[in-house]
Order: sequence, then C-alpha cells, then structure tokens
Amino acid sequence: MSKKLKNIGVVSVLTVVSRFLGVWRDALGVGIFGASGLYSAFLAAWTMPNLFRRLLAEGSLTAAFIPTLQEEMHERGREGAHRLLSQVTSWLLLVSGVLVGIGVLLCRNARLLAGHPDRWYQAADLAALLFPYLIFIALAAACNATLNVYERFTEPTLSPIFLNVIMIASYAGVWWHLAKNPWAEIHWLVGGVLLGGFVQFATSAGVLVHAGWRPRLDLSVSPRIVEIGRLMLPGLFGTAIYQVNVTVSRLLAFSINGAAVTQLFNANRLMEFPIGVFAIAVSTVVYPLIARHAVEGNRAAMAEDYRKGLRLILIINVPAAVGLALLGHPIVDFLYRHGRFGADDAAFMARLLSFFVVGLPFFSVVSLTVRAFYAVKDTRTPVRVATVDFFVNLGLSVGLMHLLRADWHRATEGLVVASTSAIIVQTLLLQRALVRRLPAMTFAPLWPSVAKVALATALMGAAVRAGWIGLGHAPLSPRARDVGAIFGLIPLGIALYGGALWLLRIEGQEDLAVLLRRFRRGGRARARAASGAD
Repeated sequence: MSKKLKNIGVVSVLTVVSRFLGVWRDALGVGIFGASGLYSAFLAAWTMPNLFRRLLAEGSLTAAFIPTLQEEMHERGREGAHRLLSQVTSWLLLVSGVLVGIGVLLCRNARLLAGHPDRWYQAADLAALLFPYLIFIALAAACNATLNVYERFTEPTLSPIFLNVIMIASYAGVWWHLAKNPWAEIHWLVGGVLLGGFVQFATSAGVLVHAGWRPRLDLSVSPRIVEIGRLMLPGLFGTAIYQVNVTVSRLLAFSINGAAVTQLFNANRLMEFPIGVFAIAVSTVVYPLIARHAVEGNRAAMAEDYRKGLRLILIINVPAAVGLALLGHPIVDFLYRHGRFGADDAAFMARLLSFFVVGLPFFSVVSLTVRAFYAVKDTRTPVRVATVDFFVNLGLSVGLMHLLRADWHRATEGLVVASTSAIIVQTLLLQRALVRRLPAMTFAPLWPSVAKVALATALMGAAVRAGWIGLGHAPLSPRARDVGAIFGLIPLGIALYGGALWLLRIEGQEDLAVLLRRFRRGGRARARAASGAD
C-alpha cells in the first residue's frame, strides 16, 4: 500500500501545481475580460471540444483501454502493448479527425440559423477554431493511459501543467496589449489552447518512444481493437455524464445571460480543485490495480484496493467541501476579485460555489466507482445509471430555470442545484448496482471511517467558522481578512482535522505512517549523499 500511496502522492503534488496554475489562468481571464459576453463565448466554445475529449478520450477510451492493455501486457509483454497502442492511436486519429471535420463544418455554417443573439455566433466561430484540440488531446489520452499501465504517473500528470503554462503565456500576451482589439485577444487564447494540446500529446508520446514504442499507422481490426470498441461504444455516455451535465448547464446558462457561463465555469473549477488534486489522483493509481486484480480473478484484492481508494478520497474531499463552503467568499475575493471582475461578481461566484461543493464528495466517489465497473468490463450499468442522471439534471435544470427566470442570478443557481442533485443520485445508484454486481465491493466496511471523517470535519468546521467570525470583528481591511482566512484558517483547519483523525485512529493510518517514514529515510539518505559529495 505504501507504494500506491507514494504514487498517489506524486500525482497529487503535480496536480496541485497544475490546479494552482489553472486557477491563476482563470483568474487572469476574468481579470482581463471580466464576466463579459465575449469571454463567456470563448468558454462556451471551449466546452465543445472538451466534451468530446471527455466522451471519446479521457472517458470511455481510458476506461476501455486500460483493462484491455493490461490483458495484452499479461499475455504478450510490452511488444504487444506497443502494437496495440499504435492501433489505438491510428483509429483515434481517424475518428477524432472526422469528428473535428464535422464540428468545424457545422460551426462555420451556424449563421444559416438566423435569429439568435450575437454571442451564439461568436461561440460557434471560436468553436470552429478550437475543435482541432480534440485530435491532440485524444492521442495524448491514449499515451497517458499506456504510461499509467506501465506505472509511470509523473509524465501524464505533467501534461496539463504544460497546457496551463502555455495558456498563461497567451493571457500574458493579451495583458501586454500584443493584440489590438477584444476579438484578437480572444484569438490569442485560442492559439494557447491549440499549442498546449499539441505539447500535451508530443510530451507523452516522446516518453513512450524513449521507452521503445515505434509509432506507425495501423488501421487493422484486431480482436483487441474490437474489444475496446465494444467496451467504448456503450460507455461513451456513462463515463462522462458529469461533463455532459456540465455542458448542458453551461449552454443553458449561455441562453440566460452572457455572464452566467463565466460564473459557472469558474465556480465549477474551484469546486473541482480538490477533486483534481486527490480524487483523480487516487483513481488514476488505483484503477490499473483493480483492473489487474480483475484480470487475475482476485475479487478480494480488488475490493480491498477499491475501498482503500474510496477511504482516501473521502478523507480529503469531505473536509475540502466543508472548507470551501465556509471560506468561499475570502477565497473567491482573493483569487478572482481584480481587474474587470468586481465585488458583485465575486459575491455571486461564491454563492454558486457553496451550491457546487455539496456534490464534491459524491463526484469524487463516482470517479472511482465507474472505473470499478470497467475493470470487470461492465459498460452497460454505468450507461443505464448515466441515462437516469442525465434526465434528472435536464429536468431539474429546465424546471428551475423556468421557475426562477425572472432573476438570472437565481436561475443560474438553479442550474447548479440541478447538477448537484444529479451527481448525488448517480452516486447512490452506482454504488447500489456495484454491490449487486460484485457483492464483495460493499460500502459497509467504510462506515466507521466515514463516521470518523464526519466527526473530525465537524470539529474542523466549527473552528474555521469561529475563526472567520473573529476575523470579521477584527480591525482589518477586507483584503487582510481574506489573507488571514486563506493563510491562517486553512492551515489551522488542516492541522485540527489531521490531528482529530489521528486521535480517532482512522483506518489506514498505518499505511500513511509507513509512507512518512520512507520519505524521512529518503531525506536522510539524500542529506548524507550531499554531505559526502561536499
């Protein structure tokens, strides 16, 4: 388990860097453009290739490819895995190229549908430019999945860092007035997305080439390709339903108000910060393991690793949700309130965040539960649950938006309530179906851990809430209160929470202790080596 924790730690640390860069990138965006209709058009346009990326590449492809690649590795070694990777990337290039061609054609002719606000046509024009990003990111997803099977997690986790750095550079170009008008400024962002996507693919592919892969065009239809296709097709909807629901919410928000998409996008990004930092890291490391156990027929080990993954996810994301709810206002003010993004914008974004975080622990659990189904090559169950989830989200979104249409702020909040309700329903239905499919995967052994997490979170939340009230009565400027909350109350809350879990003897703490001892031994060894070198 200590090796798994070390891998999770590596992925988490690099993801923290990526997410901080992503938040900085988004803060630059709202600072430069504000919650403007043009910036919302860019975000809506970027949503389209990102949706296909989640559906085609990072969703169903990764879920279907990893267990199949594990089998190929088990039977034929890396030579067989490299041959399968060439076949998969060849077919991805063909399929994503066709999708990009269709998407560009439709977007280029969007003005044939007359009578819509200008922001819709602006979004279509930008989407036509952004669609090629899908080709790069689809190929990168196949390469990253292969690296994960090889238990190389560092390089795939660096991939989004490259995208964020390049996009920050494109925002810097806008900030330095290298573009002459708002439309040209938006095109700088488009260029950053496309260049970033290419670098993501080229980096991962380069690592695999160094490891012995010799890429070649191979459109043969082998049994493994047929199997991947059989697993992918029904799972296109099931693996990326959350992203589908997010896309629906953003498009509905775009119909409400030009600023609503920017607000939804940034609030959702903040909510996803702890998911990306830890929940996705856990799923990335645990999924190849449970897929291997499934191939070997070891259901007991599969259930044990699955529950350890869930426990780690809940230990981090339950208190993260409470912390974001309690300190959403100072966090949003500190990160986003500058330039053209004013006090009212920040206050509304903080309200949206408080609705979003209710679903954070549930989404974190879903990310691993869906992979458990795919580890045993059950693609139908996630699709059935995703269908229910989609209609729950759509029905609630349209209903609440219609009910609250008189106030666009409340209508936008209704969209968040709908997506949060849908993810809760999806979590409960998936877990119920998983236990029916694999009785050993029952959640029951985790309830003692959940109780300890809830108690420690309550203690942390009470202390953080009291601290924030105290800062509110202190003779400090608003900026100083925000700084005190972020750099004072957050570390305090983490310390109290960690201490409470340790005193409650949370299950799995012995694995963490082993990992900490290993890091300390490694630190002492490096110190001795440095001393000897001197």
